[in-house]
Amino acid sequence: MKIVVRRAELRDAERIQDLLLQVCRVHAEGRPDIFRDGGTKYSDEALALLIGDDARPIFVAVDDKDRVLGYCFTVIIVTENSTMMVPRKELYIDDLCVDEAVRRQHVGQVLYDHVRNYAKEIGCYHLTLNVWACNPSAMRFYEKQGMQMLKKEMEVIL
Repeated sequence: MKIVVRRAELRDAERIQDLLLQVCRVHAEGRPDIFRDGGTKYSDEALALLIGDDARPIFVAVDDKDRVLGYCFTVIIVTENSTMMVPRKELYIDDLCVDEAVRRQHVGQVLYDHVRNYAKEIGCYHLTLNVWACNPSAMRFYEKQGMQMLKKEMEVIL
């Protein structure tokens, strides 16, 4: 299967919403105390705005028939004018999903490689993301990419 990565377009929105449901299901199974099954991260209106936002590029992996197989939501973050932090530009992966029907077919790898190369092209210092502890397969995937822990968010349930 040939996989191409491109910027998301409005015509991709419905398929992206389907994949957002898959992500929510994974999180709801892992942390039902936090996530609702059947929800999505963005309304249709919010997603349409994001698709056109150059500061928050969304990439989609498509097959040779232009069917969306996965997506990657990103955010360009520029740190400037900080008395504590060194000025830098980073690309934050806000969400990455591969359709469960095509997982283990290297779609995620192609998508991740594209986003990593994009971050280099726009002059980013690093690529960052958060991964939920209830998603060990995602954690293994990112570690395989050479990603390392930057910081750790901790909790105590009261």
